[in-house]
Amino acid sequence: MTQRPGGKKPHFRDKVLRCCDCGREFTFTAGEQVYFHSKSLSEPKRCKPCRQRRRTTLVPDHNRQDTFRRYSANQGSEKVGR
Repeated sequence: MTQRPGGKKPHFRDKVLRCCDCGREFTFTAGEQVYFHSKSLSEPKRCKPCRQRRRTTLVPDHNRQDTFRRYSANQGSEKVGR
């Protein structure tokens, strides 16, 4: 990103970045930079495949019906819930 004189909108150019997970180079396109800038996001550290892989390991799958047992001190009994 280059800042134009007079406080005008920044001009974005494609950048080549290195993924912190797999070490491969990937292109952070000007269009992606505009989006990231508009959302006040920092530039990505991971390539798209590594971001997707990381996202699937961090975000719980809400379609799975995992249950856990919890003792309710108020009720004095076990409850099954999400």
